Amino acid sequence: MTVSFSLLDIIDILIIAFISYHIILLIKDTPAVQLIKGLVILFIVSFIADQLGLRTINWLLKGAMAMMVVALPIIFQPEIRRGLLKMGKRGFFINTSFLHKEVDKKVEQLINGLVMVMPMLSSKHKGALVVLEREVGLKDILETGIILNSEFSPELLYSIFMPDSPLHDGAVIIRGNKIVGANCILPLSERMDISKSLGTRHRAALGLSEQTDALIIIVSEETGNISIALDGKITRPMEPQGLKKMLTHLYQPKIISEFGFWPTEDNKK
Repeated sequence: MTVSFSLLDIIDILIIAFISYHIILLIKDTPAVQLIKGLVILFIVSFIADQLGLRTINWLLKGAMAMMVVALPIIFQPEIRRGLLKMGKRGFFINTSFLHKEVDKKVEQLINGLVMVMPMLSSKHKGALVVLEREVGLKDILETGIILNSEFSPELLYSIFMPDSPLHDGAVIIRGNKIVGANCILPLSERMDISKSLGTRHRAALGLSEQTDALIIIVSEETGNISIALDGKITRPMEPQGLKKMLTHLYQPKIISEFGFWPTEDNKK
């Protein structure tokens, strides 16, 4: 018996491999890995029960698997949401390789300002939450706070998180080179595997990173440590050099879309 492969078969295999690879990346280091292991064990036990003729056990397992089909979209909701968000982002399939010099300059100013302010807040143990909006809009989050729409400056950002400021409690949202909102409320993560050492700020940052592609910088009021939340994961502690490296990687990339806006006549000025 000879097996022949056509060009369509090869394309089919490559597409499946591509999708499988991105699914693995999506669930890597998340609770979904343990759930998948449990499902694999369930399928193995069901197969063994079927082979041995254990009809009652097999019936129960098949019923459980039928219920799992309905439950899976609910269980994997955060991972599915992040996957769809990534697919919908500009540049996911096509690399737009041109970069406007004026946008590049604004990114550099933003990065240098953040790298200057965050250690200052950290050294004084002033808690802070700074959200950098990227592809996914944060209009609903903005509506929970105070709209500022001010040009970014390190001095303004620092003053917002001073204890005597009426805006210091919530999160600051930065869009492009503007501080668009302050005192904003972020959704708390509902994950049960979060370290007990992480407080409300970290849980809020993690919650927003699970629902959007935003990058969130956290300064702990208790320890002064700087952390970053991105794609449902927290990296901590971050030294100024590490913070600058990560921000440069994410906000000075080879595609304009990663900065959060496309150059127009308005933002060229």
